[in-house]
Amino acid sequence: MVGERERGSLDLLLALPITRLELLLGKYLGLAAALTLSTLVGFALVAVLLYRQFSWPGLFHYGGFIISSVLLGLAFLSLAVLMSVIARERTRASGLAIALWFFFVLVFDLLLLGGLVATGGSYGGEAFAYLLLLNPADVFRILNVFSLEDVRTLYGLASIVPPALAKPWLMGLVMLAWIVIPLTLARWRFRT
Repeated sequence: MVGERERGSLDLLLALPITRLELLLGKYLGLAAALTLSTLVGFALVAVLLYRQFSWPGLFHYGGFIISSVLLGLAFLSLAVLMSVIARERTRASGLAIALWFFFVLVFDLLLLGGLVATGGSYGGEAFAYLLLLNPADVFRILNVFSLEDVRTLYGLASIVPPALAKPWLMGLVMLAWIVIPLTLARWRFRT
């Protein structure tokens, strides 16, 4: 939205017989379709190779990985749309989106681990697993680690995430919330 605002074409688009919600969702769905298609095409070659090697059972978990990858991409796209609605300049929106990605991929987990180390694990240990839900990248990790039993026993998340929380359908719902909530906030901000 910020690019349209800078170019002056946002006023022209808003003069058309479409609502702000339709404009926002149209932009998001167009970008989401391009992102989803490119992700699926990118994973397709590997799927063919996996099928030749492992047949259909090998593709089951890979298909779940592809779906979770698409959901993660859509969650970050949703956050980027929110930043685009909030920011007044395109460079600032890009900077905010990159900073948000950097925070969720690197800084968030370091802050949680730092808090655990600083308190000696006495505070936040039980809430740690639920705090991971506040990060779409962590939801992606939980979703993929707990979908394969062999990896689950070897990976460190298995020791802190309760099995009740590590259900693929539940993590999928959390990831959908990461898509819907920023879009809802963007809609609210774009209306004002």
